[in-house]
Amino acid sequence: MIAVAIQHEGQWPGTVDWDLLALKAVTQAIRQTPHGDLAKEAVTLEISVKLTDNDEVQGLNAAYRDKDKPTNVLSFPMVQPDMLGALANSDDGEVLLGDIVLALGVCQAEAEEKRISVEDHATHLIVHGMLHLLGYDHETGEAEADAMEAMERSALAALGIADPYQPAVTTNEV
Repeated sequence: MIAVAIQHEGQWPGTVDWDLLALKAVTQAIRQTPHGDLAKEAVTLEISVKLTDNDEVQGLNAAYRDKDKPTNVLSFPMVQPDMLGALANSDDGEVLLGDIVLALGVCQAEAEEKRISVEDHATHLIVHGMLHLLGYDHETGEAEADAMEAMERSALAALGIADPYQPAVTTNEV
């Protein structure tokens, strides 16, 4: 089972069911990996998703990554990748996989640039963050980045969201 705890801070759009969006994004991300069966296990996988502002994310980014600027999403894994296969054997039936933190201002700016909704972009960022919690990385090499992007595309397609790595379609007016 998957449990997602959402924390809202700042001015994230109130018309979106962020709890449901995060649960669907996390679930689809897990399903695209070799760990997909974890979503069906008796163990409860706990993921925290915090929707906050640029200032908080900048502080976290500076403290944990030595980058003093806001970024779209940060992930803080609590389980080592080599331990993921043994999660179903948890003693108490619950495992905290980690935290995902999104910055509203960066998310809004990127969504506008891509000409997509904040909701769709946030879904992509949660999928991306979840893959980081499962040990995937796009900074260790091109093959790893390509594999991670393929999983993101599959998860988003299952959620009815267009490929985020395709350039935005523009129209030329005559």
